[in-house]
Amino acid sequence: MAKRVAVIGAGSSGLTSIKCCLDEGLEPVCFESSDDIGGLWKFKEQPEADRCSIYRSVIVNTSKEMMCYSDFPMPDHFPNFVNNSTIMQYFRLYAEHFSLLKHIHFQTTVRSVRQRPDFSNSGQWEVVTVDRDGREETHVFDGVLVCAGHFTQPIKPLSDFPGIDTLPGTIIHSWEYKNPDPYLGKRVVVVGIGNSGGDIAVELSRACEKTFLSTRKGAWVIGRVVDRGLPLDMIMMTRARDLFYWLLPRALLNLIWERSLNQRHDHKLYGLQPVHRILDQRVVINDDLPGRILLGELVMKPNVQRFQGSTVVFDDGTVEEKIDAVILCTGYDYRFPFLPTSLSSGSDGDLKLYRRIFPPSLERPTLAILGLIQTKGPIMPAAELQARWATRVIAGLNHLPPTENMDKTIEKDVRANLKSYPCPKLAALQVDHIPYLDAIAKEVGVCPNIAWLLLRDPAVGFRVFFGPCSPYQFRLNGPGHWSGARQAILTQWDRVAKPMKTRPIPEPSSFSLFFWLGLSGGAAVIFALMAIRFHKYIDMH
Repeated sequence: MAKRVAVIGAGSSGLTSIKCCLDEGLEPVCFESSDDIGGLWKFKEQPEADRCSIYRSVIVNTSKEMMCYSDFPMPDHFPNFVNNSTIMQYFRLYAEHFSLLKHIHFQTTVRSVRQRPDFSNSGQWEVVTVDRDGREETHVFDGVLVCAGHFTQPIKPLSDFPGIDTLPGTIIHSWEYKNPDPYLGKRVVVVGIGNSGGDIAVELSRACEKTFLSTRKGAWVIGRVVDRGLPLDMIMMTRARDLFYWLLPRALLNLIWERSLNQRHDHKLYGLQPVHRILDQRVVINDDLPGRILLGELVMKPNVQRFQGSTVVFDDGTVEEKIDAVILCTGYDYRFPFLPTSLSSGSDGDLKLYRRIFPPSLERPTLAILGLIQTKGPIMPAAELQARWATRVIAGLNHLPPTENMDKTIEKDVRANLKSYPCPKLAALQVDHIPYLDAIAKEVGVCPNIAWLLLRDPAVGFRVFFGPCSPYQFRLNGPGHWSGARQAILTQWDRVAKPMKTRPIPEPSSFSLFFWLGLSGGAAVIFALMAIRFHKYIDMH
């Protein structure tokens, strides 16, 4: 009989986990507490406790070619940066194509996941669930994949802002924010300049009388598109560039990047200048933030010092009065209350995980936590690779190193991030995008061999090394090989162009092309003759 695996959650990580189970001959049973797939990306008018929540206008910061599943490109007519409703369409197409829905039990909540008495031998888990009618049921599984998301517990540090309880207006977390309608014509302070803080502040600045964006440390801000209007991640996330960056001193890279961004908009002039160097932490991706500052509709402010009723005093001594609302974009914590407390380490509830997937303390590696990472790239391809590896480990096709080795790797990874992220729990979540993908891919046996590709298939090898590190690279060979991967790589830029080709523009005729080539050539000859004459003139005088 096939091993049964519980998949907790039917979001982006859960859907691919179901498919990976099927690929490895496992029997997945997915429990989803809501009534639909999509997890984080499913918009709801009201936030629900212990679930992810997004605002109506949310748009992804990573392009469709970089964030899709590795064997299922997004439709070519989809825009390059999709909104939440479009990504939900993609999830439904994916689920339908691979027949995933029949494995999902909707409106079923997981109450507890506990090791069976014979766990050291069987590796089995006892999972207790409650369905929509309140019926409790106990199941036995050979493996568990936790795909419950980690944007479920909003951090609301009210004690950091003396007097905030005297504010007569509303105070919410970005987790509760849905749209700007309630703030029309009001004066609002947004606290925190992460991606959500930037998005919400920009949106509010179009509806509010005045919007203030308060930040303790500032941020480096870059748009979704770069040279020639191409997607940022497809240009920047390449193996060649990653190797080049690795070879150069970090201080020089910081200088180059910061100079480049300041050429677009001077971060100091715009009140955005951060205390950290650009490579030390994630940048804020926002196309409109500098423009709203330039128009005066959005005003940058330092950290809030205190509240006095509807008056806000900032650290620089400036005061803003008649504040109607405060929106805290102060991040999230994560917790999985259904898991055994023995898996957590320390009072902060941190999960010690090898490669951010496997708890090394387990005698049998039959439980994995997926998507619990923070990266400067798209999470979906990383979560998919995690699922491919985890299902192979549960199926007995791959094996983990000894516990001592896993512990050393975890400590090394956390230590490397502590300089940029002093909180160990936060430092543990950080991964370098391409190196992390490759590390997991090597475990699965699907990491592309660049030298071999350049020799055997130069067209693909060139694109794999110099082009965007798109997910299709991890389907070229090895377990889970997809015959369409090569063509997907060769045509990825065609899918970038397709949704923008909505207005026919005639190509220049051969006559006009030769005319302009001849004209430019003639001009070059004329300038050359003028230069020769000029030099002779100089020599004569």
